[in-house]
Amino acid sequence: MTSLALSALTLSHFRSHKSARLSLDGRPVAIYGNNGAGKTNVLEAVSMLSPGRGLRRATVNEMIRRPEAVGWKITTVLNSLGRVHEVETWAEQDMGRQVRIDGKAATQLALGRIARIVWLVPVMDRLWVDGAEGRRRFLDRMTMSFTPSHADAVLSYEKAMRERNRLLKDGQRDTHWYSALESQMARAGAEIHANRLAALSMLVAAQAATETQFPVANLALTHADNLPAPNGVDELATMLAESRPRDLMAGRSLVGPHRADLSAVYATKEMAARDCSTGEQKALLVSLILANARALAQDFGTPPILLLDEVAAHLDAGRRAALYDEICALGAQAFLTGTGPELFDTLEARAQFFRVEDAASGSQILPGSLP
Repeated sequence: MTSLALSALTLSHFRSHKSARLSLDGRPVAIYGNNGAGKTNVLEAVSMLSPGRGLRRATVNEMIRRPEAVGWKITTVLNSLGRVHEVETWAEQDMGRQVRIDGKAATQLALGRIARIVWLVPVMDRLWVDGAEGRRRFLDRMTMSFTPSHADAVLSYEKAMRERNRLLKDGQRDTHWYSALESQMARAGAEIHANRLAALSMLVAAQAATETQFPVANLALTHADNLPAPNGVDELATMLAESRPRDLMAGRSLVGPHRADLSAVYATKEMAARDCSTGEQKALLVSLILANARALAQDFGTPPILLLDEVAAHLDAGRRAALYDEICALGAQAFLTGTGPELFDTLEARAQFFRVEDAASGSQILPGSLP
């Protein structure tokens, strides 16, 4: 058994799964089936064992199975750093998500203290060519894997920024109101910036320390409009105050960590990720996820649980085999999905196989095997 792994996973009225239970032994988990059968729903359920809204960023109501609409529940036995935890998370219609760890009510942040979960999903395939917001979210998710409290800093910053933006849109000029909100933004924003830089530093070190079949990316944190990234509470507070006239014209805040962007360059080709081929862009993403996992193995004490949805897309057979070898060498429990078992043929006995079928009563998870 790996140091961080699920040994049991039960889904109740979650998405397409009315009732499902998986018994797991710590090896990678290969899940295959037709499109729409409910494979990704299993990965989403596992992602709900971490703080936040999971890999689809869905509302609790969107995850409730229809037509029953009685709410959903996920129960698991989690082995983490030599301890065994019983973890439950659930939600009822129009109610917030609840968490219980070892029979006691807990916060979502407490999930981040006992487990680290990292994912790669198809919507991320356009990460390098779409807008900066997606890259910030990607970076913040990796940052939260190292520092779970990063989520609180982001929420605090965004709340204060929304209130400041409301003043800007209304044309308010009362400096006392702005100063109070900017003080909150500066404290949270400085923490966000420091956390991101620390995460990038660990990712860069993890890439440099390991030989891999995947391309290494040179990473940097930039700011919109080629402005210098504010460093520290006082510097950010000063930038916000000085930016008020420009922000009033725009009706929104134009400086701060919400304007940051993640820059990635394919190192050996010295080519920006956005200019790489589709296959190279996918390989760069996989490389960062693996670097994240290796860095967490050092920082947290064990590699994270990996959720890799349709990961074989845009990877040739050689890179697929290399990915599986790296996952196994890392000792991570990875949940992988694909349309057929042949996509996981090089895993052989190193993985557990499950087949998902779309039945009239809902998705069914059955034992699977290689062809």
